[in-house]
Amino acid sequence: MKIRPLADKVLVERLEAETKTAGGIVLPDSAKEKPQKGKIVAVGDGKVMDDGSKQKLQVKKGDVVLFTSYAGTEVKVAGTEYLIMSESDILAIIEG
Repeated sequence: MKIRPLADKVLVERLEAETKTAGGIVLPDSAKEKPQKGKIVAVGDGKVMDDGSKQKLQVKKGDVVLFTSYAGTEVKVAGTEYLIMSESDILAIIEG
């Protein structure tokens, strides 16, 4: 099954949560927060503007991004969890 986001939506696969704190303490599963970092798997065609033109998205497939805590809608496809969110829910692209 293939998912193709529409308009200004993106499909994001969450990256794994950290298992240790900065001080080296190992976190149990119950203490881990859902990560706010993920990899873009697919992007929509762009937002349709009032004049009918399309505004291209700033992110592309393969970008690693930071997004807001409550961003998107969780979907599960073939055992993998994804988030579908608006591009506006993305805070930054992680480079390097």
